[in-house]
Amino acid sequence: MPKPKIRKEAVPMPKQPPKERADNFREVAIGYSEEQALAEAERCLQCREAPCVKGCPVEVDIPTFIKLIRERRFGEAAMKIKEKNSLPAVCGRVCPQEEQCQAKCTVGRIGEPTSIGRLERFVADWERQHGCEIPQKCPTTGKKVAIVGAGPAGLTVAADLIKLGHEVTIFEALHKPGGVLTYGIPEFRLPKKIVEAEAEYIEKLGVTLKTNALIGRLYTIAELLRQFDAVFIGSGAGPPTFMGIPGENLCGIYSANEYLIRVNLMRSYDFPKAGTPICGGEEVAVVGGGNVAMDSARCALRLGAKDVKIVYRRSREEMPARIEEIENAEEEGIRFEFLTSPKRFIGNERRRVKAMECVRMRLGEPDDSGRRRPVPIEGSNFMVDVDIVIMAVGRTPNPIIKQTTEGLETTKWGGIVTDEDGKTSIEGVYAGGDIVTGESTVISAMGAGRRAARAIHEFLMKKETCARKKRNV
Repeated sequence: MPKPKIRKEAVPMPKQPPKERADNFREVAIGYSEEQALAEAERCLQCREAPCVKGCPVEVDIPTFIKLIRERRFGEAAMKIKEKNSLPAVCGRVCPQEEQCQAKCTVGRIGEPTSIGRLERFVADWERQHGCEIPQKCPTTGKKVAIVGAGPAGLTVAADLIKLGHEVTIFEALHKPGGVLTYGIPEFRLPKKIVEAEAEYIEKLGVTLKTNALIGRLYTIAELLRQFDAVFIGSGAGPPTFMGIPGENLCGIYSANEYLIRVNLMRSYDFPKAGTPICGGEEVAVVGGGNVAMDSARCALRLGAKDVKIVYRRSREEMPARIEEIENAEEEGIRFEFLTSPKRFIGNERRRVKAMECVRMRLGEPDDSGRRRPVPIEGSNFMVDVDIVIMAVGRTPNPIIKQTTEGLETTKWGGIVTDEDGKTSIEGVYAGGDIVTGESTVISAMGAGRRAARAIHEFLMKKETCARKKRNV
């Protein structure tokens, strides 16, 4: 009997219509129905070599969880994912699967790859609605681990180590867990109830979470090492980067960091129900080309801006943002000024920004990043009217750990130096995520967390073996 042909086109993700969603902060992507998930799962070839798994930073057993979806064993599919990934509802929404697992998918050779991320989201949402099962943990080891930061890296390390029998405490500087998932990614892309549910699952595993606990002030790393057997630093990215051009300190110019924290964590989008307003502006320019720039621009649109433009110094092809997010922004009416860079900002008599002078760029030879370097075109300067500018050009590592930890090796830009397993220059101290790599993706931080968790477990078990030998001498 001949095998049925694989459909080349993926089942599309249902979304709010662009005009409708541009006026609200509800989630844009609605998610698969059961029938849609089953239809998409049938497109998976169940490859023996599973190249998709090799493309997953946290090594999820993708063919098996998709097979369980086909068999309508959705709860078991969620548990299969959670063997390696404790934040599936988050990853199913914000991970760049098109560059990772789906980029390796065999079906992608003949058509669109299997929608692994959408299927991951489906089973995670199904589990949240029907109740989750808490996996069995290893016997207690008596070892204690401190995690600095409840972002994607910290939550991943905590989940992996608690399941291995260690006692785990997370210290989070903010009043809510999630890190960038909570303060950085907008509600319409990642609802906060999803982040809260994922964090609650980590606590149900037995992890102790302490919020409003800024390490470097409450305790130093040295003090934690006196209370715990190992420490993981996942404090994330910190202060924003600016361009250093004239007028950058005018009123009405925000860092994307501040802007998104106000909108997301402080719920400015829900004003006056939430007591934190933000100046929305009518003519808004966002400088940058990553996901943070897309998030900022789409927030500004929803806050009532009449015209929102993204100013990016390279072309569309070089934009680091996900294609899906670029397309969503375009559908919603956000304009793009490619090959354009600000030169200076001009203010009114009250020192509020009213315009910016820009210059056109051309692409020259590749720079250290491998992308073609933007070069200004002489005489191409022009003016743009603005009343709000959002600078989304990156962030530097959080400096407080570096400033309060003697003997911790760091890079010239402030990141913590580690080996490939997250080990730092201090014995028993590990690190991962943005504090090591600089601003990167959620799944990249989680992958670093998994590697560090394995290394911490080996360190603790080796330490216990040595202690046992000493006791028996």
